[in-house]
Amino acid sequence: MGLKTADSHLKKNRSLPATVIGLGWVSLLTDVSSEAIFPLLPIFLTTLGATNAFIGLVEGAADLVANVLKYFTGVVADRRSRLKPLVLFGYGVSTAVRPLVAFALAPWHVLLVRVFDRVGKGVRTTPRDALIADATAPAIRARAYGFHRAMDHSGAALGTLLSMVLLWLLGATTAESASAQQMRTVFLWAAVPGVLAMLVLVLTREPQRQLLPSAKAQVSSALPAPLKRALLPITLFAFANATDAFILVKAAKLGASPMLLPLLWFAIHLMKASTATAGGRLADRYGKRNILALGWVVYALTWSMMGFAQTLPWLWGFAVIYGVSSGLMEGAEKALIAELADGKAKGKAFGAYNMLIGFAALLASTTFGMVWDKLGGGVAFAGSGAVALVAAIVLLVRIPAQPSRRFLLAPTNSSTKVD
Repeated sequence: MGLKTADSHLKKNRSLPATVIGLGWVSLLTDVSSEAIFPLLPIFLTTLGATNAFIGLVEGAADLVANVLKYFTGVVADRRSRLKPLVLFGYGVSTAVRPLVAFALAPWHVLLVRVFDRVGKGVRTTPRDALIADATAPAIRARAYGFHRAMDHSGAALGTLLSMVLLWLLGATTAESASAQQMRTVFLWAAVPGVLAMLVLVLTREPQRQLLPSAKAQVSSALPAPLKRALLPITLFAFANATDAFILVKAAKLGASPMLLPLLWFAIHLMKASTATAGGRLADRYGKRNILALGWVVYALTWSMMGFAQTLPWLWGFAVIYGVSSGLMEGAEKALIAELADGKAKGKAFGAYNMLIGFAALLASTTFGMVWDKLGGGVAFAGSGAVALVAAIVLLVRIPAQPSRRFLLAPTNSSTKVD
């Protein structure tokens, strides 16, 4: 009888829950909406008279707000029996606010829209990650996060294409030749997939959540020691992980035309999307720590080589291979956080994780740009790669290998007997 129970448990664990699939589609549609707008914002801001410093301030302030909120919403999430209302509110804020950029008449209007857009992201991200963890068996958790990231990157690629197609239909041959009015029209049309994402989210079922006894005490307690040990190398890698926008800057310096840059962005996200689910499967099979470290090594090598690329074909080649690193590490990283949280306050665990990598990412891009300006792009790319390699070594030293897949697939009910 026990063997049959175990077999049925194994079969059930092979399929992704409907909740995860629904959240994946929500992420895809939301990214179609946001990525149809985001690549055009710097150019749009210049038409409003914004300086380069103000453009940097817009993204810095937006990310700062989102990163702080990610932690506090994680603490709130651990006290709630339902996470979907928080996720719904977060997506709802972004969906309602994002298209308002079409009506901006001054740079500070765009700043307000971006900040409130990221408020929505800050509210939804941590409870959504915790919801995926609650809905998914440990044996396929990395695959679940990998699937979600694949849908996210697919939306980014489709959003870039949507923006290009809309501009072309409106008569603009390149982003730089687009008028402010044409970009405003694109911003308004980008609201459509955002509304569709909200409809999908409303229809997505939230599984019943079992709150831990003395939930309030669990929230206020310290994070588990293994999780703290993992956050050090994860934060270190985040400091090495400068924004992908620097790849576009490198391509522009090598002579890429304005129309080629969105295609490069599309190719990178397409590779990330096509490898994320497979990377999650590998992490579930061979250990989240091991595949995460492998992803960081691939990142270090390909990112460094992009810095020394002297022609566009070489840069394109390394950029596409670089996309594989995201496929290997994104699902594994979040699944590792959920696993090391050990059932204790996953919301707080994801909140701390999201906030730390958010702050590290801000420092990463700022430091990367400063090094590039003073020492050159090759040194900047290679320096980030070196830090990523150090992070991989620290991860392997500080975190022991995870249990085998067979152990994770075993039923969690200790009372089940094998006859």
